[in-house]
Amino acid sequence: MKDIGPKDIENNFPLVSRRDGQETSVVRVGDVEIGGERLCVMAGPCTIENLDQLRDIASHVKDSGAVLLRGGAYKPMTFPYRSETAFELGEEGLAFMRRVRDETGLPLVTEVVDVRLVDQVAETADMIQVGARNMQNFPLLEELGRCGKPVLLKRHFGCGIRDWLGAAEYLYHHGNDQVVLCERGVSAAHTHEPTARFIVDIQAIPAVQSYSHLPIVIDPSHATFNRRFVPSISRAAIAAGADGLILEVHPTPEKAAVDPLQALSYEVFDGLMGDLRGIARVVGKTL
Repeated sequence: MKDIGPKDIENNFPLVSRRDGQETSVVRVGDVEIGGERLCVMAGPCTIENLDQLRDIASHVKDSGAVLLRGGAYKPMTFPYRSETAFELGEEGLAFMRRVRDETGLPLVTEVVDVRLVDQVAETADMIQVGARNMQNFPLLEELGRCGKPVLLKRHFGCGIRDWLGAAEYLYHHGNDQVVLCERGVSAAHTHEPTARFIVDIQAIPAVQSYSHLPIVIDPSHATFNRRFVPSISRAAIAAGADGLILEVHPTPEKAAVDPLQALSYEVFDGLMGDLRGIARVVGKTL
């Protein structure tokens, strides 16, 4: 991969590059600020399964300190097959999110997977997620640049920081200056071992902050693919200076419709939030 050089900063992504003395940009999602003194925790299910469950998860994560509700209405699932235990609700899931936002006040972050769905998703979402596989879907980025909603831009697992900032520049170039970067792990040699899915690039946190003024959050759920490792990586990310986390939480993680290996139980999530409050104080932040 090519290293970032001065010509990149001047010619390829001048809008998202950090200039001398420039502070980290603050992105506003409803009443929530990302990139300021308060850490942002986004939490919720990988896939929205039903209204009652989403309502229960939202209430719990809010009580524990999460400030955004994440949930997938549309999912870019690895395989094409759907079943009673692996599905997406689509427009119905968006309707459930709207109802829960009205009840809890939590702003919503959800993924868009198709340029044809941007308008529909933007009607519901307070923040639109671009998944790792779509980081270089340039027609999608151009449309999101014009949509008027904050964007959570995940790093593709095969791309370096140079390409990632280039994707963010597309959003800025097309009119959207409310962009948050999300590190979700880079490729490792794949085996059948649960420790060999992706490597969380903790170094990307200070590296991004040296090159760009955009805030950065970490997704340890998708990166590790294993709930046992999520708390440790979460603590490490905040200690390294991340502006927040996006976490999967489920009342019965082993029964989650999608990615049941990585979601945190309520008990573990609550304990982690307590740990993060202590780390936040050490790095001069609040939670």
